[in-house]
Amino acid sequence: MLVAFSSPHVFAQTNSTMNNPLLQKSTLQYQAPPFNLIKNEHFKPAFDFGLKKQEEEIEKIANNTAKPTFENTVLALELSGKDLNRATTVFSNLTGSNTNDELQKLEKEYAAIFAAHRDKIYLNSKLYQRIKAINLGSLKGEDKKLTEHYLEVFELAGANLSEADKAKMKAINSELAVLSTAFGSKLLIARKNGAVLFDSPSDLDGLSQQEIDAAKELATNAGQSGKYLISLQNTTQQPVLQNLKNRASREKIFKASWSRAEKNDDGDTRATLEKMARLRLQKAQLMGKKSFAEWKIQDQMAKTPEAAMTLLAEIAAPAVKKAKLEAKEIQTLIDSQNGGFKLEPWDWNFYAEQVRKEKYDLDESQIKPYFEIKTVLEKGVFYAAKQMYGITFKERKDLPVYHSDVVVYEVFDKDGSSMAIYYLDFYTRDNKRGGAWMSSFVKQSHYLKQKPVIVNVYNFEKPVNNNPSLVSFDNVITMFHEFGHTLHGLFANQQYATLSGTSVPRDFVEFPSQINEHAALDPVILKNYALHYQTKEVIPQALIDKIKKSETFNSGYNVTELLAASTLDMAWHTVTNEADFKPTLTFETEALKKYGLLVDEVPTRYHSPYFAHIFSGGYSAGYYAYTWSKTLDYNAYDWIKTHGGMTRENGERFRKYILSVGNSVDLNKAFTDFVGHEMQVKPYLENEDL
Repeated sequence: MLVAFSSPHVFAQTNSTMNNPLLQKSTLQYQAPPFNLIKNEHFKPAFDFGLKKQEEEIEKIANNTAKPTFENTVLALELSGKDLNRATTVFSNLTGSNTNDELQKLEKEYAAIFAAHRDKIYLNSKLYQRIKAINLGSLKGEDKKLTEHYLEVFELAGANLSEADKAKMKAINSELAVLSTAFGSKLLIARKNGAVLFDSPSDLDGLSQQEIDAAKELATNAGQSGKYLISLQNTTQQPVLQNLKNRASREKIFKASWSRAEKNDDGDTRATLEKMARLRLQKAQLMGKKSFAEWKIQDQMAKTPEAAMTLLAEIAAPAVKKAKLEAKEIQTLIDSQNGGFKLEPWDWNFYAEQVRKEKYDLDESQIKPYFEIKTVLEKGVFYAAKQMYGITFKERKDLPVYHSDVVVYEVFDKDGSSMAIYYLDFYTRDNKRGGAWMSSFVKQSHYLKQKPVIVNVYNFEKPVNNNPSLVSFDNVITMFHEFGHTLHGLFANQQYATLSGTSVPRDFVEFPSQINEHAALDPVILKNYALHYQTKEVIPQALIDKIKKSETFNSGYNVTELLAASTLDMAWHTVTNEADFKPTLTFETEALKKYGLLVDEVPTRYHSPYFAHIFSGGYSAGYYAYTWSKTLDYNAYDWIKTHGGMTRENGERFRKYILSVGNSVDLNKAFTDFVGHEMQVKPYLENEDL
């Protein structure tokens, strides 16, 4: 959706629109959403009014008889649709983090309408010709960059197509929007229905009492009093498998996870995703491209699917080789215990944890008591941000939230000036999509005098019975990662919201968040937040040493499951002939086998039927971006390490070259300016010990 502020124009508003909080500029600090006033019934009239208003604004720009200029065309386009943008921004955040039946119904109803609206803008020949007529040589800085951006967006959308082909494109886009929404809705059903019920706490032997209590409460809330319910995370592997001693329970949970969206029921996504893959190919070929990936990647850092696949392949071979060595090590342990079975995916994390204990004398249960969630946040994530960038945080209890679990902070820059509002939503819910993410309610823009309003959403288990909320070290890393995205949004320093903050290519956007992960193990930062939840003692140096020594433990597995998912995504989107598509499960197996990533013990991080990133989350032909960004990260981190580590000086340099530039500069140049050379694969292989 276009970032939105309208050109001067008078629109008649009815009493219902005048009283609609989504159609008024919020009076809260930095236009934070008035969640206490926003109700389900406000969205539909806000959508209808906003759509009509922006259509009129677009027509006015396209039909302007004055000579096209940056101000009367590009800037006017940038400023159009403020009401629609406000409503859809809140809506998309709520449908991801706190949805309900009414919102889901609206999501389905408006998916095709919004797609058609985007097409009316980006397939508008008059508007495109006006932008093309502007002399780029006469523009500088962000004015030039914004104009180039819109030219690219129009051309990628099909503005150069014939009228007949535009009609075909509109039909495809409409159907894809509906299918993407359907995929997300089905997956929510599949995830909820896939939760695994157990009769006895003995089935959950190995879990902490807190986890067992939470499973019991979850079952009670689901109408299964006296039983125990384990809900599914969005990935293939489930966190509880690491500690569950009962092999039958592990197998039951793993198989429930793997098969959640292929049960020929309301949560089965296969027909939906197969149709989407075909339509995406049709869309790309309508644009004169061989495959969807070729069309999609052209404006990314990689530029071509071949470049993305080359990077994946260079890392895949050593990763698979190491994963097979790790599998042998685990099988040896199983045999030494007279297990009498072959290692299966549901065994990996349980026995890998034992191998880790044996090799590094490190037990997750030893370190988890040092990671209480709020302490990690305030004395870890926030403290690191203060150390590296000078920013500080103050909790705000006066601002309304969309759920009682949500907490709010005001963020202050190094000079003490207020710079942003930050929301945090930690705990899993049935009405929240899986995973963790950062999003914006308001994007930074100097032109609009807007400061950022940002949210981080997670899916950690909520503690019960006044237990502490303890998280694994992997989850600590997730917190630092997502806050890295937040830093990217906080430090945005652009004139125009469309170029601001995280509005960068997919294969760059993960780079700042991955860099921030390294702060979690910085000695000064770690000792500030790794405090025992009962004794408040700092984590012993001996445990820190063990964590660091085991940092690349299981890297063969971790990298292989990620590359399998990335390759699977590319396989779906590099098909050049519709006849080459096969039923989902067959297609997936053959694709992974073709690229040497069908490793029995190492399942892909996301199985196609629940691969939300690519079928409902915007990462289609883009999941490779995590690996591309990680390669940028390791190159940059090597530079940081050789220049003193996670210091204030290096933080300020990273803020200057990377975090503050948004999409207003050439990002390849920004990267090379920071590290002094182009991206290399070697640092990735060395840092992952492959």
